[in-house]
Amino acid sequence: MEPLTEHRGVSGPVVYGFLRLVRVSRARQDALHDALAEYCRRHELALHGVFTERTVGTERSAAFTGLLDVLELHVTYGVVLPALSHLGPKAIAVPRQARITAAGARLLLVRGPHKAASGPAGAMPERARRSPAPALDHDM
Repeated sequence: MEPLTEHRGVSGPVVYGFLRLVRVSRARQDALHDALAEYCRRHELALHGVFTERTVGTERSAAFTGLLDVLELHVTYGVVLPALSHLGPKAIAVPRQARITAAGARLLLVRGPHKAASGPAGAMPERARRSPAPALDHDM
């Protein structure tokens, strides 16, 4: 008899991380990267890379452009952020969030959503807000 899926090495949905690190220590950078990796491990997501923005710039940084490029791949499930603030100040974050969700990707926050994550300009698509069906506690 073949083992159950839970006992096989099945890869989870592909996600990419995004960090905005301006004047941040190496220790803080490592801690944030580890937080993304741990979140993905706990939620059975496959973290395929982390894009890091190091400059205070406009909406179109090299790191964010690279992130948008990988979102075009059909296997990309979403983007993982430590918090919504990693998309930048509100003037930059709102259009960035809109571009991520317009690409069909889910926006996953390690520290959970807060008021800035809701609203019409940055609203998540309906399919991203639905939670998965609960697992049954008993055998049939």
